[in-house]
Amino acid sequence: MAAIRGGDTRPEMTIRKALHVRGFRYRLHVKELPGQPDLILPKYNAAIFVHGCFWHGHDCPLFRWPKTREDFWRDKIGRNQTRDADVRRQLGVDGWRVAVVWECALKGRGRLPLAHVIDSLSAWLSSDAKELSIEGQWIDEPTQ
Repeated sequence: MAAIRGGDTRPEMTIRKALHVRGFRYRLHVKELPGQPDLILPKYNAAIFVHGCFWHGHDCPLFRWPKTREDFWRDKIGRNQTRDADVRRQLGVDGWRVAVVWECALKGRGRLPLAHVIDSLSAWLSSDAKELSIEGQWIDEPTQ
């Protein structure tokens, strides 16, 4: 687990570069804010998190419970989910708008075109909406 990055992940870098190309300017991992959002855009009063589906327990095909040390992983991921909810709530109380871009929106069979993800973020930034969640499109496969 020591090799797992906390920041500057490939999905995060993808979002950062694409927003920058569109003219959005941001700050990274601001320690003064709850949860240290991956990006903040003060001009839009917006915080953006780029969440890995495994670490944040997203309900998508990219997330699978590990077969070993099940109690440890359920506890750890459960704490992450609780912390995520608390951070989003606290940012909202502090007047920030919060967007979450899930890893499955950027990779895997259900990924969305990057232009669509950035269009959605751009539209949200220009709106008054308080929250946004962007995730991959998964079609339930028929059971046999």
